[in-house]
Amino acid sequence: MRLLELLAPAKNLECGMAAIDHGADAVYIGARKFGARAAAGNSVEDIGELCRYAHQFGARVHVTVNTIVYDGELEDTMALIKQLDEVGVDALLLQDMGVLSKIVAEMPDRHFQLHASTQCDSRSIEKVKWLHAQGFQRVVLARELSAEEIAQIHAALPNVELEAFVHGALCVSYSGVCYASQYCFHRSANRGECAQFCRMKFDLSDSDGHVIERQRHLLSLKDMSQIDNLKELADAGACSFKIEGRLKDVAYVKNVVSAYSQRLDKIVQENPKQYRRASHGRVEYHFEPNLQKTFNRGFTSYFLHGRQPDIASFDTPKAMGEYVGKVKEIRGNSFSVAGTATFANGDGLCFINAEHELEGFRVNKAVGNRLFPMRMPEHLKPGTGLYRNNDEAFEKLMAGKTAERKIDLAMMYGLTDDGFRLEANGKKAVVVFEHQQAQKPQTENVNRQLTKLGNTPYRCERVKIVDEADRYFIPSSLLADLRRDLMEKLQADVEKKAVREITDKAGTAVKVAWQSEYKKFPYLYNIANESAVKFYEQENLGEVVPAYEVDGSVANPLVMQCRHCIRYALGFCVKRGGRKPAWHEPLFLTLGDGRRFQLEFKCDECQMNIYAVK
Repeated sequence: MRLLELLAPAKNLECGMAAIDHGADAVYIGARKFGARAAAGNSVEDIGELCRYAHQFGARVHVTVNTIVYDGELEDTMALIKQLDEVGVDALLLQDMGVLSKIVAEMPDRHFQLHASTQCDSRSIEKVKWLHAQGFQRVVLARELSAEEIAQIHAALPNVELEAFVHGALCVSYSGVCYASQYCFHRSANRGECAQFCRMKFDLSDSDGHVIERQRHLLSLKDMSQIDNLKELADAGACSFKIEGRLKDVAYVKNVVSAYSQRLDKIVQENPKQYRRASHGRVEYHFEPNLQKTFNRGFTSYFLHGRQPDIASFDTPKAMGEYVGKVKEIRGNSFSVAGTATFANGDGLCFINAEHELEGFRVNKAVGNRLFPMRMPEHLKPGTGLYRNNDEAFEKLMAGKTAERKIDLAMMYGLTDDGFRLEANGKKAVVVFEHQQAQKPQTENVNRQLTKLGNTPYRCERVKIVDEADRYFIPSSLLADLRRDLMEKLQADVEKKAVREITDKAGTAVKVAWQSEYKKFPYLYNIANESAVKFYEQENLGEVVPAYEVDGSVANPLVMQCRHCIRYALGFCVKRGGRKPAWHEPLFLTLGDGRRFQLEFKCDECQMNIYAVK
C-alpha cells in the first residue's frame, strides 16, 4: 500500500495552518532566507509552531532552502538549517550541492529528510538516480514530464519518492536553468528574485526582420490543473502532489487544498488496498470548493499526456477567472449578461478586447443579470465573453470558517483497583477514587464529560464503558481530569521529535552531464560556493564553472530551456502536422526596450532553447 501526500504551499503560519485544516498531508514553507520565493520568508519560531500544529494530524512540514548560496552565506545557512532541525521540520528542499555536502558532513544525526527541489532540473532517470545517490530521499520532478516519463522513472527507481506538481503557475523554462531574469534585471530566479520575464510582451520576428507576432505574451503559460489526473499520476508512481503558490493568500490555499483533498479521498475510498492518505484526521467542509473562483490564467494539463495545443496564454498573463457569459445588450451605463451566473455588488469582471488586451472593471451594482459598472468599459460590445476574476460572494465565504479537521478517537472508560481509567490510542490516564455505588447509572454524565474535547485535534467517536464502571459514582471534575490527562499524553506523544528515514550518500557512476546544454554551458550546474566546487570535483565534473549569477560574462548565453514551443503553438510544427512556415529562421523575440533573444528549435529533443543576443 502506498501513501499519497497532498502538499500545499504556505506563505506564512496562517496559510500553513489553513492548509492542514482543509486536508493537506504536508505543507512547504520558506524560512527567513534562502527560499526560492524571497518575498515569502518566515521566522523559525513560526515554522516550529506550524510543525507542532501539523504533527497533531501526522502531517509534515517541508522547508525550502532551495536557492544557490554564496560563500559568505554558507555559515548563516547552516546555522538556520540546524535551528530548523531543532524545531522539528520534516524535510528540507535543496538546490545547492554545496549546502547538501555540508549537511551530510556536519549533521549525520539530523531528523529531517532531504528533498531535491524542482530547481535541480530533474527530468530523466539518470538525474533522479544521481540525486538519490547523493542522499536525497525524494526528488521533485520537472513540471514538464508526462505520466509515461514519470512511470519510467518510478519503474527504474522504485525506492525514490517522486513529487509532482499538480496545480498552479507554470514556469516556461525548466526550473533551475532559467537565467533570463538575471540577464535582464540582475534578479536571479535561483536566488528567489524572479522578475517574471516570461510574462512580458514580445515581438516575434524572423531573420529578415519580418514581424510575425506583435506585442504578445508568447512565453506566458496557463496554470496547471491535474485534478482530473491524480489517479493517473499515482499509478505512474508519484507519491506527493504539489500545489504551487507560496505567494498566494489564505483563501486560495483553502479553496485549492479542499478541492484536491476531496478528490484524493475519493481515490483512496475507491482503491483502499492500493492507497491511503499520508496523514490522518477527517475534514468537515463548510463550503463547496471551486477552482475557477481563485486566481488562475486558465488551466492546462501541460505535458501529462504528451505535447498538447493551447497550453499558453498569449493575450494576457493575468488571471481571467471563471467564464460567466456573454454581453447581451448595452444600455446607457449598464449592460445585461446572457448566462446562468449570479452576480454581486463588487464583483470583478474582465474580457479580451479586439486588440488582444485584457480589460477589467468592477461591478458597482448588480440587479439580476443587469450590471452597472463603476465605469463603463470603452471596448465592451454585445457578444463579448466575460470572465469573473473576483467573486465577492465567494471571497466573503472564504473569509469565514470553511473547514474543521478532527481525528476520530475511540475511548475506553473502566475501573482500576483503586479508581478509574481512561484509554485511547495506547495511552492511559487514571484517577484514584473509591468505588461508590451510584444511585442511578452514570452513563449519560460519563459520555457528556469525556466527549468535551474542545480545541484538541480530536473528535470522540464513541466511549466504550467496561467493568460496569458506569454503576459507580465519580465527580464530573474527576472525569474532566481524566480527559485532560489523556489528551496531554496523546499530545506529548505527537510532539516527540520524529526520526525520519535518512538516505545516505552512496556515490554513483552516473555521468554528471544530463543534457547536451550542460556540456556547452557548464554554468547550468549553478555552482556558487567553494563547497559546491569541491562537491563537483569529487563527482569528476571536469571543468568547474561558476554559476551565471557569479560570472555573467558569457557571450550570447543560453537563458532558457523550454518544452513549450512557439513554432508548435502557432501551428507551424511540420513534424506534428502543422503548416510549413514561410519565414526564414532563426526567429527572434524582442522586448519593448529592444533587447533580442534568439530561438533554437531542437526538434530531435522537442525542446526550444532561448539565447540572449548582445
